[in-house]
Amino acid sequence: MNRIKEVLKKKGIKQKWLAEKLGKSYPVVNSYVANKSQPRLEVLYKIAEILGIEAKELLMNNDELIKRK
Repeated sequence: MNRIKEVLKKKGIKQKWLAEKLGKSYPVVNSYVANKSQPRLEVLYKIAEILGIEAKELLMNNDELIKRK
């Protein structure tokens, strides 16, 4: 599971924009966001870079994030 959907919503970013930045199709990014498929590790790092966060923030659940802060 990943938190891409939550981060996109929090930052007000659309999946289409992320797909363009990643050089991936909208359906591929949508499958990541919907947790139907998981991005390869290097893609996960690129998503985090684009979103301006650490990659591990995309993988932590909300409880872990709260404890970390």
